[in-house]
Amino acid sequence: MEAVLDAIAEPRRREILRMVLRKQLSSGEIASRFDVTRSAISQHLRILERVGLVSVERAGTRRLYRARPEGLTGLREYLEEFWGDRLATLKAAVETQERKEAPWPRTQDSRSRSRSGSRLHRKRSSRS
Repeated sequence: MEAVLDAIAEPRRREILRMVLRKQLSSGEIASRFDVTRSAISQHLRILERVGLVSVERAGTRRLYRARPEGLTGLREYLEEFWGDRLATLKAAVETQERKEAPWPRTQDSRSRSRSGSRLHRKRSSRS
């Protein structure tokens, strides 16, 4: 997991991952979208490949790269441990707040009366 974190800490590598997530691209196609040398992009691609975030397929002399989302599985599982706990805490807090703000349940009749009463009030106001 540490290697994956180190790899995605670099903004260009994150952008490369986004690019190859939906479409397989050659290193030249990837490099053409950056203002750095091709060798710098090749180095980024090697790092992403080494940590398992991209796969490489050879097509003649070209190397085609595609994202491997499963390479993020360990990191995702680690982060979900925190996220799940936080969501449960947030849900409980919201439910508690809702109970405090609405001490009695509103019925359908009281909602429709309040709406029709406000319409009647608006009609009277507009005549004045």
